Amino acid sequence: MRLADRPLTDGDRPFEEIDIPLERDLFLRSLLRELAGTLEDVVGIDEAAGYISIVGGAIGDQINQTYRQSLGVKNLTRDQVAAVLVDLKRRIQGEFYIIEEREDSIVLGNNACPFGRLVEGRPSLCMMTSNVFGSITAENLGYARVEIQEAIALGHPDCRVVVHLKPTDAPDPHAREYFKKAE
Repeated sequence: MRLADRPLTDGDRPFEEIDIPLERDLFLRSLLRELAGTLEDVVGIDEAAGYISIVGGAIGDQINQTYRQSLGVKNLTRDQVAAVLVDLKRRIQGEFYIIEEREDSIVLGNNACPFGRLVEGRPSLCMMTSNVFGSITAENLGYARVEIQEAIALGHPDCRVVVHLKPTDAPDPHAREYFKKAE
């Protein structure tokens, strides 16, 4: 019998029957947590957030295209953008909801991070939310400034994210700006 054909057991039962909390989703979230942690340790939190923001922007562009194609529109309306921000997080097991909509902003809350508990202590992973929200909003509405006021990653019980829709003259070191890409 070849080694590859021999069943894996612990002597009493097949490994498939052993209760081990390991599956693809947990593995990938753990992988991202460790990658973010390594980046934070090696280059610092700000630089790690910069690297993760590049990935978040690319993912945001992909998600934006998917929603536009699925809805059959060239650009999402403001109402559609707000709905997409909530829906995309729902689809990846986040629990985002709209707290308030104003003329110049959309305020979102979140009870559960898509990374689960693995986000705790990894604030650079919040750049995924910032860049996905920012790129989708800016590509459809022309501009976004995303401010993460509270984050589960930083030990808060929930997240609070403000997507500002109009530029301001006052610099905001706690927010990131996003602009529509030239066509």
